[in-house]
Amino acid sequence: MDTWEPTWPGRPPGPGSLGQRISVLRAERSWTQQQLADRLGISRVAVSHLETDLNTPSERTVTILAGLFGMEPHDLVAGVSYPVAKSDRLPVVVTRWTEVEHQLALFERDLWWLDGANGSVPAAPVSLVDDVLGEWSVVLAKLADSVREPTEVRAVAAAREVVSHRLGG
Repeated sequence: MDTWEPTWPGRPPGPGSLGQRISVLRAERSWTQQQLADRLGISRVAVSHLETDLNTPSERTVTILAGLFGMEPHDLVAGVSYPVAKSDRLPVVVTRWTEVEHQLALFERDLWWLDGANGSVPAAPVSLVDDVLGEWSVVLAKLADSVREPTEVRAVAAAREVVSHRLGG
């Protein structure tokens, strides 16, 4: 006869543990539990309870976690002991990028285009480059005033440095 194995929250984490998956994904990003808690709008203790499988995250929390980790909710819970009834209520697609990440991607795309799109088109004239970079200088300054997350602060500062260097300042 097989032995009965509990599957309720509080079960010690194992290979099929959503908590362990959350912990690994958080560690891959070098985030502390407090940093993840700040992004989720919950306490650090609540993150600890999620990672140790003391609590099962709500559909809302799984959705936000998936977005933070750059994946879809169903991919986050695939192959783990997340309840099927909750999984069925998860959205198929979530927003995965912050506004800062989006703006920096647009900035990189503009630089690529200004530089001649890897040789597929001629590089933009200096006057156009200066105009576009001048606009980015304003956008990046506004982002710098509003961003608080340390990784994003560094990314915006680096982009501003590129603009400054290319404008000769």
